[in-house]
Amino acid sequence: MLGHSHAVSGALAWAATATVLPEFGGVALGPRDILVGTLLTAGAALVPDLDHPDSTIANFLGPPSELLARVVSFLSGGHRHGTHSLLFIALAWLGTWAGVEYLGRNFVLVTVFILLALAIRALHLCPPGNGVKVYGTIGTLSLVGTFAVANWLPGVWDWLPWSMAIGCAAHILGDCLTDRGCPLLWPVKGRFGIPVVSRTGNAVETWVLVPLMTVATLALLWFTTAAPAAIQAVGY
Repeated sequence: MLGHSHAVSGALAWAATATVLPEFGGVALGPRDILVGTLLTAGAALVPDLDHPDSTIANFLGPPSELLARVVSFLSGGHRHGTHSLLFIALAWLGTWAGVEYLGRNFVLVTVFILLALAIRALHLCPPGNGVKVYGTIGTLSLVGTFAVANWLPGVWDWLPWSMAIGCAAHILGDCLTDRGCPLLWPVKGRFGIPVVSRTGNAVETWVLVPLMTVATLALLWFTTAAPAAIQAVGY
């Protein structure tokens, strides 16, 4: 699937699961957490593709992110191997949890910056192509967004590991809908998938899946954030 499709699927996954996270994940979520988490999870849905150093999303910040992608590719065994598995989802959650727990706010801010940069690139909120202008735009927007989020949400970030894991899971599920599938049980060999999307960027993905996911995300965000506030205001 295309990066844009993965980002939208991540946003939808967060919007759909945010209401049950307080019960099953043990985290407290307010309307601001849900809104910010939607954007960050859109970025997290691109993380598994950092195993492909030649992809557009792996170069979201130019040479530094390309180097990171090459390291990830080497460690995971190449594109659609280790980072497209259930093990990676667990490690993504655990690594983010450890960072939040032991490294604190500095880790949170760096993670927010990276996820925002990924989301900005994938959702085409920057100029197309590569080059200093593109990387500069992404970096500037991500930096401004990080400071804005830090001031808007100065409290607890115990939901960030769930955002990372849900985004990665949405990505892997999306790739399981292609004919190549994913090695869910990696390092055990074998791929799993249902080939709904026969070719990346085809008509089904572009004109059916992405619009449906976008509408569903907006609807869920309305019912989980705006609607309760509106009802409360009317009640008063």
